[in-house]
Amino acid sequence: MLNHVVLLKFKPDIAESDINKLEALLDDLPNRISEILVYEFGRNTIPSERAYDFALVSLFANPETLERYRQHPEHLKVLDHIKNICENIITTDFWGSDASSIKEQIPDMGLPEF
Repeated sequence: MLNHVVLLKFKPDIAESDINKLEALLDDLPNRISEILVYEFGRNTIPSERAYDFALVSLFANPETLERYRQHPEHLKVLDHIKNICENIITTDFWGSDASSIKEQIPDMGLPEF
């Protein structure tokens, strides 16, 4: 799966209602854009100097479906709102690993299974 990660740093004077609107808009996107396979987002819960305020993680089948998502009119509406309320936006896209295949490569150390 192609993982799409977005980190948002809100403007200092952003209103709570603007963040609530963002959450409502994001929550509705998987209902409107079929290319989205997995979609999770939320506010940062452990503040630090390096932390961003909000994160979005979504999964897509391939770069073509991610690009259709990026160009979708409903996504563009959300992006306009994000640009209005954020002072910085960071994204990255990467091919995720299958955790079960990694587990198979780790030597058995006799530890109990959970």
